[in-house]
Amino acid sequence: MMQTDVKSAHAEVTGLMVSGRVRLKGYQCLAGGTAGDIVFTDGNGGAELLRFNIPANTNNPFANLIPGEGILAVNGIYVTLPTAAKVTVFYG
Repeated sequence: MMQTDVKSAHAEVTGLMVSGRVRLKGYQCLAGGTAGDIVFTDGNGGAELLRFNIPANTNNPFANLIPGEGILAVNGIYVTLPTAAKVTVFYG
């Protein structure tokens, strides 16, 4: 069994959230009034790790834990966000 410390990072704009080799363990997000996809990639321009759609309504937080050991991001976790959306990731 792999044991790592779990850390968090928060983003309110598109960009690199975490650099280096990490595993995405979960996320929590808040829609900002614009529907669209939140997309996590392996670094900027890398392979898509996870994509999910958020509704246009505001103040509707939701969270999800990633099963197993999480999703490996060799080059860090980069996020693309719809307008006004916010996301916190948990990684290790």
